[in-house]
Amino acid sequence: MTPNSSPATNRSENDATGLSAITPNRRSFLASSAFAAVAVAGGVPLLAACGGSGSDSGTREGTTTGKALSKVVPSYVPSDLVQPDVASVNGSSPGFTKLPDPLAKSVKSVPGKGSSFRVMTPLWGTVPKKNNPYYAAVNKAVGATLNFDPQDGNTYQDKIGAVLAGDDIPDVMTIPGWNMQGQIRNAITAKFADLSPYLAGDAVKKYPNLANIPTGAWQYSVFGGKLRGLPMPSPVIGNAIFYRKDIIGSGAVPASADDLLAFGKEYTAPKSKVWAFDDLWTCIQKIYGVLPDAPHYWQLQDGKLVHKLETKEYREALAFARKLHDLGYVHPDAEANKDADSKIRFTSGHIVMYNDGTGGWKGMVTEQKTANPKFDMQALDFFSADGGKPVLWQDDPAGIFTFLSKKLPKAKIEEMLAIADFAAAPYGTEEFMLTNYGVQGTHYDVKGGVPTFTDQGIQEAQPSTFLFLASPPHTIAFPDEPKLVQDYAGWMARQAPNIKKPLFFGMQIVEPQRYASLYTPFDDLQKDIRRGRKKVSDLESAVSTWKKSGGDELRSWYQDILDKNGSGN
Repeated sequence: MTPNSSPATNRSENDATGLSAITPNRRSFLASSAFAAVAVAGGVPLLAACGGSGSDSGTREGTTTGKALSKVVPSYVPSDLVQPDVASVNGSSPGFTKLPDPLAKSVKSVPGKGSSFRVMTPLWGTVPKKNNPYYAAVNKAVGATLNFDPQDGNTYQDKIGAVLAGDDIPDVMTIPGWNMQGQIRNAITAKFADLSPYLAGDAVKKYPNLANIPTGAWQYSVFGGKLRGLPMPSPVIGNAIFYRKDIIGSGAVPASADDLLAFGKEYTAPKSKVWAFDDLWTCIQKIYGVLPDAPHYWQLQDGKLVHKLETKEYREALAFARKLHDLGYVHPDAEANKDADSKIRFTSGHIVMYNDGTGGWKGMVTEQKTANPKFDMQALDFFSADGGKPVLWQDDPAGIFTFLSKKLPKAKIEEMLAIADFAAAPYGTEEFMLTNYGVQGTHYDVKGGVPTFTDQGIQEAQPSTFLFLASPPHTIAFPDEPKLVQDYAGWMARQAPNIKKPLFFGMQIVEPQRYASLYTPFDDLQKDIRRGRKKVSDLESAVSTWKKSGGDELRSWYQDILDKNGSGN
């Protein structure tokens, strides 16, 4: 599972209910890049028989996007049905401080034709009863019968492997990106429909809500050279350094690396059991403009691919993180890898700053409302180490994808795409409220412009399933926390102008298995350096070994992709 946002990154960020781990940092599902293991049975990969045969089976490694992208990706037609309270800037997530009234209507007629579909999705929570009033209402609205078969999101990897290894494929199946291990990408290419004939270019205009999904999310939904996925779009940036505004009061917030050091000195008081920082490594890398992880850890310098490990930015970030350690500004439990308790350290005031996924912001604010009414959690505007504008690398444009079985006839694919268009309705529409909240008066009530689940709604509508069919662009909408909307959406809008796309942005790249463990030693090395067990200079010999052990070969492999397909930015 990968946390940093909640499975319902969108839902969680769009509704104030707090689903999210999925993404959402509730995503908490998406916590930030902990990927599940390959599904195996008796030690043998379950999907071994799925890959590699036939002209449409795809390749086991390489990229599925490139120069031919324009032929398979839908046109982008932004929706203006609902106007946000905080506008989007350069792709940042718009913010809604209240539920629009009246709600807009985004789908003109019933999309379904009376067919039945079997739908398999992950679920983080209690599985709702089948044929309950929520499902009945949604099925009536879409004009079809969607028979959901939700599976435990925590063990979804195993279920995906077993299902894709057989012939009984659901009509509709959701697969999170972090579950695409082993042969699963090959199975996607072999077993799911090519949606390009229905959605590529202006064909998507038949489905206005799908056309409202940003191009990057569609680009990332291309597998085996064909558009196969319906994406759940992600925010352009998903991690931040948070600080306790209620603790620092009118004190200055850091705007350079030197300011961070000064902040550390001012707010660290070990005798009072207070330290300025938790482990800030994720965001220290952002401050120094360090490249992301695979496949985005390459950049072009003088026409040559250079790995993040070879850059001066990576060395400078390590040296700075080491300095925070040497000066004693980092909480001892953070240094001891007790990451699970970071939120507790933050809310209890034992640390003043920590980094986390933005999807968890809402949950923390809500939890502290009663426990500590003065609690004020803010996100720090990013800066470069020297105090200038930062270079912030854009996150992947989507994290969860839904696929349609290749066995479906054309008419049923078109019917399901129309239903997916209903599911992708933006915040502030009748369709969004039905699919995300259920029936007003039964599953939720609206008081003071704030929708709140009833007990029945918590049992039937809150466990998210329908939203996986397709999702609108990421939105920040918390009618119960309007100030948070202003803070969160305003923060993202300020960061957005500094966001850049990495070289292979939006490209589904699968590295050859022979390179799988090449990067692993550096996870331990960077911790050893940051925590005083090794020196920054020890990186040089490790990089030299990396090059000889396959790093230079991997560079050539990526260069071939670049030469044949072009970049993703």
